[in-house]
Amino acid sequence: MNAEADTTLHPEVVRHLDHLRVQRRLADRTLALYGQAFQRLQAFMDREALNLAQVRPHHVRGWTARLHAQGLGSRSIAIHLAAWRGLFKALGRQGLAELNPVDGVRAPKAAQPLPKALSVDHAVSLAQASAQVPPVTATGQARARAEREAPWLAARDHAMIELLYSSGLRSAELIAMEVSAHSDAPCWIDLDAGEAHVLGKGHKRRLVPVGEAALRALRAWLAVREEVAPPGETALFIGRNGQRLSAAQLRNRLKQLATQAGLPTHVHPHMLRHSFASHLLQSSSDLRGVQELLGHAHISTTQVYTRLDFQHLAQAYDAAHPRARRRSKPSE
Repeated sequence: MNAEADTTLHPEVVRHLDHLRVQRRLADRTLALYGQAFQRLQAFMDREALNLAQVRPHHVRGWTARLHAQGLGSRSIAIHLAAWRGLFKALGRQGLAELNPVDGVRAPKAAQPLPKALSVDHAVSLAQASAQVPPVTATGQARARAEREAPWLAARDHAMIELLYSSGLRSAELIAMEVSAHSDAPCWIDLDAGEAHVLGKGHKRRLVPVGEAALRALRAWLAVREEVAPPGETALFIGRNGQRLSAAQLRNRLKQLATQAGLPTHVHPHMLRHSFASHLLQSSSDLRGVQELLGHAHISTTQVYTRLDFQHLAQAYDAAHPRARRRSKPSE
């Protein structure tokens, strides 16, 4: 949406969007979403013959309810309110609004979906499949290149899968891993100590243990990496171009590996983090410990895994307990 050319928006709103684009440098996607939010705000005001200075909290609450009735989700409504709140805050600084009518108005709460985790068997199958060099089906030059790349790609993929599942890393943390510790390294592995040094969200550092299977896979990868990484490249995990692996490359590779392993579900990097947390909690019941390992700022974020753990137990109960199974009615 080109808000600059849209004459239906109030000039102050257009100036505010320009400020967000030029001074705040918001992403194009965010600007588009904010532009849609301002379009709806303008439509609501026009319908009730209001200008920006006349908008009050009861108006915003009514419009929020209307957005919800129109089918907008909680997240979309929250984006609308954030855009409106920022606009009225800017108008207040300019003396064009006496109050911020959006303050105190919140989006409807959305049901928190349970994180999707792999079963232990599926997680192990994925790790084992990633270690296997896939058969080469190409021909000619493509075959020669595939045969040359296949062994080191398998070593890299196996190390990535084992590390994600062993230590519960976020994909950004895995991608940021350096070959060795240095002054600018955000994340690195201490192989001798069996520890991952991680710089997570909010620039918070944490120390995470690395399992023996992951350490073996990492050593195998490092032995091969020396042969394929270009001089000066410090990233632990690299792509075919010799540069640091990207988030998209990681997602696509994990999707391919899940298919090769015959898993019945789509697998993404964060699913291995969920699996790490869920399986650890099932074994230890140490919620605070899992919180520390995941790097969650609040225990409430980690508590979602207790719901996942209970769901797992409930399914086991339904499948195994003799009084849980429904019995068919006797024929009359």
